[in-house]
Amino acid sequence: MPFNGEKQCVGEDQPSDSDSSRFSESVASLSDCECSRQSFTSDSSSKSSSPASTSPPRVVTFDEVMAATRNLSNLTLAHEIAVNENFQLKQEALPENSLAGRVKHIVHQAFWDVLDSELNADPPEFEHAIKLFEEIREILLSFLTPGGNRLRNQICEVLDTDLIRQQAEHRAVDIQGLANYVISTMGKLCAPVRDNDIRELKATGNIVEVLRQIFHVLDLMKMDMANFTIMSLRPHLQRQLVEYERTKFQEILEETPRKAEVAGAS
Repeated sequence: MPFNGEKQCVGEDQPSDSDSSRFSESVASLSDCECSRQSFTSDSSSKSSSPASTSPPRVVTFDEVMAATRNLSNLTLAHEIAVNENFQLKQEALPENSLAGRVKHIVHQAFWDVLDSELNADPPEFEHAIKLFEEIREILLSFLTPGGNRLRNQICEVLDTDLIRQQAEHRAVDIQGLANYVISTMGKLCAPVRDNDIRELKATGNIVEVLRQIFHVLDLMKMDMANFTIMSLRPHLQRQLVEYERTKFQEILEETPRKAEVAGAS
């Protein structure tokens, strides 16, 4: 009689009151753990399905970061120009004992050595010199005001690189004469502070050194022009500074988040 036997076994192994109490507590504990697990699972599921977690992260490209940096730099520069009467741009010179300074010197010296060998060759090679005069012409033209048409036409006629090349093919080009014209024109366009540099250029005999120093003085003239422009703009910036800074700062605040949202959505 297996059924009676089974009942008898159960009857013989019935737990005591203390065992029943511990069993009830264990069941209650397991029940609480199960409820907590279900609650955690439910919360996790609801969080994972929320729109905030499924939206892609905001992405800002490198170009956008650089654009914001440039805007901030422009804002800082405008403020400095307006409030600092002594603000000026200065030509940055690399330390001679630095690696960059040595590399720059070696590269530049190699270029001028090649030019010297070309001009002293038999027959001379003028192509590099012509390219230098072409670059000089563009720099001189950049110094002219909108009304300087007469000088503009003269510069374009004298430093006409197509004509110079034709003269070079027939060995009729006058490199020294072209350099003298450039120095004379620089004297008309430069600030008074550069008069001594122009005199030194006129006194230089070696054509390669003349061309080298022409570019050096032209770089100084570019800086003079930039500082003159800053001085001319300073009164206008001072009048408009507060409104300009407010507008520019607002653009900086709004531009990057707006672009980030567009980049994230794409």
